[in-house]
Amino acid sequence: MVNLFIPKITHMDSKKLTTGAGVPYFEHEDSQTVGNRGPILLQDFILQENLAHFVRERIPERVVHAKGSGAYGKFTVTHDISKYTKAKLFSKVGNSCKMFARFSTVAGEKGSADTERDPRGFALKFYTEDGNWDLVGNNTPVFFVKDAKKFPDFIHTQKRIPKTNLRDKTVMWDYWSLNPESLHQVLILMSDRGTPKGFRHMHGFGSHTFSMINENNERVWVKFHFKTQQGIENFTSDEATKMKGENPDFAQEDLVNAITNGNFPKWKMYIQIMTEEQAKEFRWNPFDVTKVWFQNEYPLIEVGEMELNEIPNNYFAHVEQAAFEPNNLINGISFSPDKMLQGRLFSYADAARYRIGVNGNQLEVNRCPFGFSNFQRDGFMADSSQYKDEPNYYPNSFGNVSPAEKYKNFEYNLDSLHVANFNRNANEDDHYTQPGLLYTKALDQEGRENLIKNIVEHMNGIKGEKRDEIINRQLCHFFRANIELGMKIAQKMQIQIDVNMMNHNN
Repeated sequence: MVNLFIPKITHMDSKKLTTGAGVPYFEHEDSQTVGNRGPILLQDFILQENLAHFVRERIPERVVHAKGSGAYGKFTVTHDISKYTKAKLFSKVGNSCKMFARFSTVAGEKGSADTERDPRGFALKFYTEDGNWDLVGNNTPVFFVKDAKKFPDFIHTQKRIPKTNLRDKTVMWDYWSLNPESLHQVLILMSDRGTPKGFRHMHGFGSHTFSMINENNERVWVKFHFKTQQGIENFTSDEATKMKGENPDFAQEDLVNAITNGNFPKWKMYIQIMTEEQAKEFRWNPFDVTKVWFQNEYPLIEVGEMELNEIPNNYFAHVEQAAFEPNNLINGISFSPDKMLQGRLFSYADAARYRIGVNGNQLEVNRCPFGFSNFQRDGFMADSSQYKDEPNYYPNSFGNVSPAEKYKNFEYNLDSLHVANFNRNANEDDHYTQPGLLYTKALDQEGRENLIKNIVEHMNGIKGEKRDEIINRQLCHFFRANIELGMKIAQKMQIQIDVNMMNHNN
């Protein structure tokens, strides 16, 4: 007979096990029953609390950017840009602040693979002494559509369709072919940039045009760039597909391992500046998020460096509950007439209120560490520790919270007397010059070949009775951007070229 020794589990200096209300208890694993084998009693409140909490441990998934990785870090100002902005953060070289970054894929669900062909979200939260500043961008300088009114329709084409609950390439290319403004982003997506090798090896962009206002109340337009110091690295399409099967959490694991091992990833922040006079003369609408500002005309100005050095101690509490809102803008940094940005100013805050509640800004990851003062009270998860018994209305005779005039909004004149205008300027229909330059100037020969290969493979997934119509319509866009690009795609898809199609380029 073998005597088994079962050690008693003990914990040195252990804390007492308690309920959520702090009440200590002992029976954590066995339910209270009527007799040894009888039914469970409703009075076993420990069972009730644990089960009730368990089935509520998920919050609504983000509609887009559902799967992501996050880390805390530090941003340090290395160059003086105080002539452009009165933001305290940029008031002198050497200033720094804590920050939080979240990287993500766009279209996939939380369980999707990190190496899907997709843009990557690049969302940053700077905890500044003048409040939290959220810069919510992507790893691409442009986007698929220029107007927020189109955004829901566009995202519907990237998600699972209602009938089959499958993602559908026919739907994607149907939409892209009917919206030529998407061509610039589509070419980036179909290049190797669409499958970055983790989050550490990609650039980040604010994408939109923002504004900076200095102490003299002078405004300039600005774009934000973040250049990875780890070097750009991308998967090929075949490598990305292989990694989807081997490790669908590749990017998350790569980020965690790098920071855990002390290999802290870094990015340098740059800005591009355009004056109001230059904006009036710019060839394209400078507030069109499907366009870039050429760096030889508007050179990069170095600003600072961000370093990520801390993995959150609880993924859900920090990464999942993080809320990034483009409307979180600090004094000296403001918005622009960018139509996509204008729509996001509302929709991101609205989505956060739905997903984590009206008091989501009181959560640790979203809370301004320097405190806040307002007249908002109550709602789910309200916490009065910040404002205690201060009045919830203004003006009042009892509290000491009042507006500070130095933070008065920048006042400006509208360019047009038309209050409501749905028309576009003529130059907004040039959807082809910049995509053509991306193909000829930004990509090397290998990059161009991979782009064509990826487009052909993806477009071969177009099916149904509208297949030829969709393909021909999209080929017209490729030809307009660059004849060589259109020819090579058509040849590899074994499509006979109609001379009239090529003439559309002229």
